[in-house]
Amino acid sequence: MPFSDYKTALVTGASTGMGAAIVERFCREGLEVHALARNAERLNELAARTGCIPHAIDVCDLPAVTRLTQDVQFDIVVNNAGISTKGSILDAAAADIDLQVEVNLQAVLHIVRLTMPGMVARDRGHIVNISSIAGIYNFNGNSIYAATKAGIHALSRQLRVDATGRRVRVTEICPGRVATDIFGHVHGDIEAARKQFIDGFELPLPSDIADAIAFAIAAPLAVNISNMEILPTLQVPGGLTTIKRDPADHNE
Repeated sequence: MPFSDYKTALVTGASTGMGAAIVERFCREGLEVHALARNAERLNELAARTGCIPHAIDVCDLPAVTRLTQDVQFDIVVNNAGISTKGSILDAAAADIDLQVEVNLQAVLHIVRLTMPGMVARDRGHIVNISSIAGIYNFNGNSIYAATKAGIHALSRQLRVDATGRRVRVTEICPGRVATDIFGHVHGDIEAARKQFIDGFELPLPSDIADAIAFAIAAPLAVNISNMEILPTLQVPGGLTTIKRDPADHNE
């Protein structure tokens, strides 16, 4: 279905990184793009640059999100907002669990609940969920984040079942490392994280993710691109670790 068959789009986590790039890409396609994020200043800058409609709303503010979805009939929804905290479940605080589940999974469920029934009724629409290779492959740390993104992976497949027989398409975008500031937000030092995780690496840019989403949306109506795993060419996920312990190394 070409972009011309859609009129409105909602993008969450829209103020920076992949979210801002998706907003820019959609605006170039002529959509009425509603950009949702907490940072009003950055949203206003994005609006001035692209013509999008800014909404300084926390994605977890259910009453505000509900009002927006009641006011606007969305043809495309991109669930991009996400958050991660450093460390595994072994050193996680209760607040780490609650926040990530609320932002990464619960908010997505609510937004889909509020927008997908209208798409099904109109027999037209596209939901794009941003997951992560963290939800598919195991590696050290970020246990809670991985669990929430695994939930998004399962949800994305289930939504296609829920919309069986209707022309509502669902695409899961599953990125590896992308050149954004998410690592700085996790570690608390954007410059140090950029040096550790971004500088010197050949990585996809946020605009590359936006272009991939545009490709999925612009596919013919009979085509649903259900999952796209997008990694740097030089990044290999997975691996197998086996630990050999000294028999004397045990707790009584």
